[in-house]
Amino acid sequence: MKYLIKRYLAVVYEALLLLALAMVLTAAYIMLVGDASQGWKRLGLQLLLWTAIGGYFVRCWVVTGQTLASQTWRLKVVDAQGKLLPKQQAVIRYLVASVLLLPAGITLWWAIFDREQQFLHDRLLGSRIVELPKATA
Repeated sequence: MKYLIKRYLAVVYEALLLLALAMVLTAAYIMLVGDASQGWKRLGLQLLLWTAIGGYFVRCWVVTGQTLASQTWRLKVVDAQGKLLPKQQAVIRYLVASVLLLPAGITLWWAIFDREQQFLHDRLLGSRIVELPKATA
């Protein structure tokens, strides 16, 4: 249970970081195109945010397996063999996680019932989040 709580705290931390990124991108977008509350401008903003956030996650998963939040909580995304995700698998992980977050965050709730406390998108794709050992001084 401690591991699951750590993972959910990492999700909260990640959400706060992404909120800051979204605010900066939204401000820049609105300065460039004006009101983005409806129509193609709104869709453009949504696509910009989804793509930028995806780029952040994919890059982190491919390069180190860790986002800033997962570094803080000593968590790492790996494939079934314990290696870093290849770019294609990282992109697919982002796409599937995005879709599975839409119906009330089902991918996050899944971990409560999963035997290894993995998120649904990781269970489906063969990736996993592992806990790294504590650093010794």
